[in-house]
Amino acid sequence: MKILDYYILKKFLKTYVFAVFLIVLIVMVIDYTEKIDDFIRKQAPMHAIIFDYYLNFIPYWANYISPLMVFIATVFFTANLAAKTEIIAILSSGVSFTRLMRPYLIGSTIIAIGTFIMIGWVVPNANKIRVPFEHQYINGTYFFDKRDVHIKIAPDVYAYIESYDNNTNTGYRFSLERISNNEIKEKLMSDRITWDTLRKKWTIHDYRIRNLMPGKTGIISGVKIDTTLNLFPKDFQNKHLLHETFTLPELNRHIDLVRSRGADGIEVFLIEKYLRYANPISVIILTIIGFLVSARKSRGGVGFQIALGFSLAFIYILFFMMSKGIAEGGGMPPLLAVWLPNIVFGAVGVGLYYTLPR
Repeated sequence: MKILDYYILKKFLKTYVFAVFLIVLIVMVIDYTEKIDDFIRKQAPMHAIIFDYYLNFIPYWANYISPLMVFIATVFFTANLAAKTEIIAILSSGVSFTRLMRPYLIGSTIIAIGTFIMIGWVVPNANKIRVPFEHQYINGTYFFDKRDVHIKIAPDVYAYIESYDNNTNTGYRFSLERISNNEIKEKLMSDRITWDTLRKKWTIHDYRIRNLMPGKTGIISGVKIDTTLNLFPKDFQNKHLLHETFTLPELNRHIDLVRSRGADGIEVFLIEKYLRYANPISVIILTIIGFLVSARKSRGGVGFQIALGFSLAFIYILFFMMSKGIAEGGGMPPLLAVWLPNIVFGAVGVGLYYTLPR
């Protein structure tokens, strides 16, 4: 890289970091103001508020606003260069417009790589501490209130629980069925099933096993039996923001688990997975668009270009939220919903590159 590249790259990254720091600081102040009553009412320890919640709150929000902030930073910084005629001077020295984009592409790639690492590993590990804090001191005690739960725990094995108490890890009216060729071959029924936290096993109480195999029909009963099932107390815990607590490998494993059980709600996890690949690309796309709309010296001044940048960023966020909501409702494939804003704005960037005078 040449001196010009270092100059632009340094100013670009400094503007981005400052914008992220400022917005995160404002969000933290607003969040504390809104939640201080909850902290006092639930008697949250100050140490937990600072280190468990807000220390892990910073990477979450820094990553969340990263695509927007890189766009705003690009528009703000480039518009200032254009207003001071620095871009005109650079182009007059023989540097092509495409060559001028190189430091922006380098900077956005650095941010994109950092975003991918953050959203794939750093933020989920931080959320594993932050989210339980929210459940305990902000959202209140969680009670599993669903009834008649059916879960596929193996290729031919299905579990049923009429109700479950997540405070005592106890399920009531439990049954286990082994089905082959659309016929029940064996069925276990129990009044109660409890989780043994020491041995990590289920204890089935007052059970009856009915064998329906030809020539082997009969009923076996007992008071108590221990067993290992592909079923865990975490399956009945609070699922709020659960997808945000998984690292990328953990998210892939959970998606495979949900698919193997044939359970509903897999769209949320698929959207989260695709987002972790789409967000870094959106950083690069928005940087290019921000550069293209602000590289010219405008008669409306820097304020007009910054306002234009905010308008485009708002449209992008609105577009993304609409497609994501449609996907969560099952109206659009998750992969298309996540990548559609990038596809559309990528096309907008190409159009701007070939149509804007420079």
